[in-house]
Amino acid sequence: MTRLNWFTFSSPATFYPLAGKCIPWLWTVTALLGLAGLFIGFFVAPTDAVQGEGYRIIFVHVPASWMSMLIYVVMAGWAAAGLIFNTRLSYVMAQALAPTGALMAVLSLATGALWGKPMWGTWWVWDARLTSELILLFLYLGYMGLHASIDDIRRADKASAVLALVGVVNVPIIYFSVKWWNTLHQGASVSLTKSPSMAQTMLLAMLLMTFCFWAYSMAVALQRARAMVLERERYTDWAQQLPEVRRGQT
Repeated sequence: MTRLNWFTFSSPATFYPLAGKCIPWLWTVTALLGLAGLFIGFFVAPTDAVQGEGYRIIFVHVPASWMSMLIYVVMAGWAAAGLIFNTRLSYVMAQALAPTGALMAVLSLATGALWGKPMWGTWWVWDARLTSELILLFLYLGYMGLHASIDDIRRADKASAVLALVGVVNVPIIYFSVKWWNTLHQGASVSLTKSPSMAQTMLLAMLLMTFCFWAYSMAVALQRARAMVLERERYTDWAQQLPEVRRGQT
C-alpha cells in the first residue's frame, strides 16, 4: 500500500484542480448556513432583556471578529511553513488569506461601531480590544502593502511572511484584552470552559454564522489562491494544458 505523501498536496499542479472541486461545495455551505443563521438570529432568537433588538448585530460582529483572528493565525502558519519548507503554495495561501482577513477586521470594527453607538453612546472608544483589533487590520494592510511593494516575488513572499509572524503576537492580546485590562467591551459570552451565557437559539444562530463565515473565507481564499497559482505557474507544462489557459491563448 502506497504511503500518502502530504507534500504532494503542496504541488501547484495538484492543488489547482483539488481546490476547484472544493470551491462549489464551500459556496453551497456558505449559503445554507448563512440563510439559516440569519433567519434564526433575526426572527427566532428572543429579544435581549438588556440590549433589546440592537444586540442582533452580534450575529455578524462576533463571527467576523473570531474569523479576523483565526485567519491571521492560519495566515501566519502558512507563512511559517513557507519559510521552513520553502514551498511556493504556502506563500500563496498566506497571501490569499490576507484580503479576507482584512475584510473580517473591517466588518468587526464597523459592526462594533454600530453596536457601540446605542450601547455606549459613541461610535468609537480607545478600548483595549477595539484598539488591538484596529492594529490587526493595520497588520493585514501592512502585509499586503509590503508584498505588493517588492517586485521580486520570492523576496516579497519571505519579507511579508516575516511580518506576518511578528504580528501574530497581537492575536492573543485581542483575545485576552478584556481579562488583562479594565475595558468597556463585554467579556466572552461563549467559552470552552463555561456554559454559554445566552439562550440556545442565540448560540445556535451565532455558531451557524461562524461556520458560514468560515466556509466563505475558505471559498474566497481558495478561489484567490487558484488565480495566484495560475499567474505564477502560467508558463509551466501542466498550466499550459489547462482548458482555461488554452482558451486565453486562442
